[in-house]
Amino acid sequence: MAAPQVVGEVDRRTVVNPEQARRFLNAVRDSGPRGQRIAAFFALQYWAGVRPSEALHVRRSTFLKLPEAGWGEGLLDASNPRGGRRWTNNGESREARQLKHRAVGATRPFPVHPELVKILLTHFENYDIGPGDLLFLGPRGGLLAEWAYLETFHHARKAAFTPEEAASPLLDVPYSLRHACVSTWLNAGVSPVQVAEWAGHGVDVLLRVYAKCLTGQDEIDRRRIEAATQEEPAEAPHDAPEPSSTQSDADKGDDQG
Repeated sequence: MAAPQVVGEVDRRTVVNPEQARRFLNAVRDSGPRGQRIAAFFALQYWAGVRPSEALHVRRSTFLKLPEAGWGEGLLDASNPRGGRRWTNNGESREARQLKHRAVGATRPFPVHPELVKILLTHFENYDIGPGDLLFLGPRGGLLAEWAYLETFHHARKAAFTPEEAASPLLDVPYSLRHACVSTWLNAGVSPVQVAEWAGHGVDVLLRVYAKCLTGQDEIDRRRIEAATQEEPAEAPHDAPEPSSTQSDADKGDDQG
C-alpha cells in the first residue's frame, strides 16, 4: 500500500485575520499570570513570522532595533526544536540548533511590527529581561515547556473565538500564527523574495506552501479573463446622418465668446 501523500500547502481555513489574531492575543494576556508572561511568545509568531521553536531561543539581544515608535529589526541565529531526549546531546527534549533550512552559524533577519515593538518593550520591563536573557522561561528557570504554552493556547483560543470559529480549523495550532503572518505579508503585496528571506523559505517553496492563502488574486484573474473575452461593440454605420441642430454656427460662436 502506498503511503498517503503529505499536504504541503497551508489550509487557508486555519489562517486568522488581523481582527481574530488581536482577539486571540488579548485572550492570552487576559488568561492569568502565565498568559501575561507568554503573550509576547505568541505575538512573535503572529507579528514576525517566527516559528515556535525559534521563539523559544529569542533573547533580548536578538533585536537589533526597538524604537519607541515605528518598526524594529531582529536577527535570528538559532532555534530550539523538539527532538526528544534520545536525539539531543543534553538529555533534554529540546536543544539549540541552527535555523531550519540554514547552515550552522547562518542568521535570518525579520521585521518587528510596531505593535510587536510595544509588546516586547512592555515584556522587557515587566520581567526584567537583560540583554542576554531568554525571553520565555518556565517557572523554575528552564525552557518554557510545550505543555504550558499549549494549555494557554487552547484556553485563549476558546475564550477569543465564537462557537462557530472554535469548532472550525481556524488557528488549530500555534504554528498557524506564523502562517497568518506570512500570508498577510504576501497579500499586502510584499515581494515574495523579501517574504522568503524573512520567513526562512526558498521563493519556490514559499509560493507553493502559501498558494491557497493569496486572497483576492483569483478575483483579479477573473476580471482579466472577462476583459479579454468581452464582446466587441458593433460599429456605427458610416452613412449615419449628422445630428440636427436648432442653433446656427454663428449663434454657437456668440455663446462661446
